[in-house]
Formats: sequence, C-alpha cells, structure tokens
Amino acid sequence: MKLFLDDERPTPEGWDRVYWPSEAILLLEAGGVTELSLDHDLGDDARGTGYDVIVWIEGAVALRGFVPPVIRIHTANPSAAEKMQAGVQAIEKLMRERPVHRDIRA
Repeated sequence: MKLFLDDERPTPEGWDRVYWPSEAILLLEAGGVTELSLDHDLGDDARGTGYDVIVWIEGAVALRGFVPPVIRIHTANPSAAEKMQAGVQAIEKLMRERPVHRDIRA
C-alpha cells in the first residue's frame, strides 16, 4: 500500500489517503505499507504533524526492529521539511547499522 498523509492536496493516483498521524501509524503497525508520503502541517497541531509519524517510525526501527517503507516528504513548510528529512536520514542510518541475521542451517 502507498500511503499519503495530507489534509489538503489531492490524493495521487494509486495511493491511499489518511488525514492524521494516528491513522498513518495504525496502518504502519498493521503492515503492508510500502511507500509513505508525508505532509507536515495538517491543520490541527494538537492532533499531530507529519513529523510525529517520522518520530514513531524512528522509535519503532530502533526499539522493535520495524522495517520502514520508502518515505517521501511533500510538505511546503521548508523548516519542517529539513527536520523531517533529518529524521528520515536517522532512520536510514539505523537500518544500515542493523545487524544482518543469516540462516546458517545446512
């Protein structure tokens, strides 16, 4: 599933849309999300931002071995885009540093 988190932009063809971070996180937890495109400003900061999804993914990767989808940032907020991209880079670093487990059975 390709998941698009945004409050205003039209949903791209072939993507499923959510409006709030909690909805995105529930679908990520359920599995099957292969790509994720995030806006930052969603119209109600009390309900969260796209950055909250990045923070959740980073924690899930670090603490639970979660395998993240491909993450894209499409926010028009330049400072938020930088912060979110830094989070994506931290997630990618965690994935690179993750030990590789190989099945060594003969």
